[in-house]
Amino acid sequence: MDARFVNQLETNDLLERIEEDMRRRLAGRVRDLRLILRDDGLVMRGCVRTYYSKQLAQHAIMELTKLPIRNEIEVT
Repeated sequence: MDARFVNQLETNDLLERIEEDMRRRLAGRVRDLRLILRDDGLVMRGCVRTYYSKQLAQHAIMELTKLPIRNEIEVT
């Protein structure tokens, strides 16, 4: 099996586990949460109702990973 394919599967599995952990921590505050891994770090996307919830999401992900984070969660 191609090593890049295996690494991609492992990466997808890791992102799914982090997303699930964040959903538990944030108790439904972020709708449509998605994490996207890029060469320059991790991008957070989704929607929240308050800037406080956006900040909570960012701090939750900072506890779970050492990657650079770009918070693109929208406050609506």
